[in-house]
Amino acid sequence: QVQLVESGGGLVQAGGSLRLSCVASGRTFSNYVMGWFRQAPGKEREFVSAISWGGTRTYYADSVKGRFTISRDNAKNTVYLQMDSLKPEDTAVYYCAGAASVFATMLFTTTGEYGYWGQGTQVTVSS
Repeated sequence: QVQLVESGGGLVQAGGSLRLSCVASGRTFSNYVMGWFRQAPGKEREFVSAISWGGTRTYYADSVKGRFTISRDNAKNTVYLQMDSLKPEDTAVYYCAGAASVFATMLFTTTGEYGYWGQGTQVTVSS
């Protein structure tokens, strides 16, 4: 089992920045693909970004590309999401997710591929 705990959400004005953190405990974090998803009220949970367990590959949704940066520190069992130039449409609950992977460069982008989820952290961007 892997337990994931997110932090770093909050209220920010449009154009501002936030950094989300997700700390993992349990099994070997370094063998897990890590992803960030978000869910706005009345909408389905959507993919935001993912990082391979080797940290060499990243992938972003088009809506956040160039504004968000995912990274990980395997020594600290932590994955980060740096969010810059935030927009009101980024308002959502952000979830950290993990999935075991055999290959160091593998990435997953759908909710069904992830077996472990955090409880979520609210991000609200005011206009």
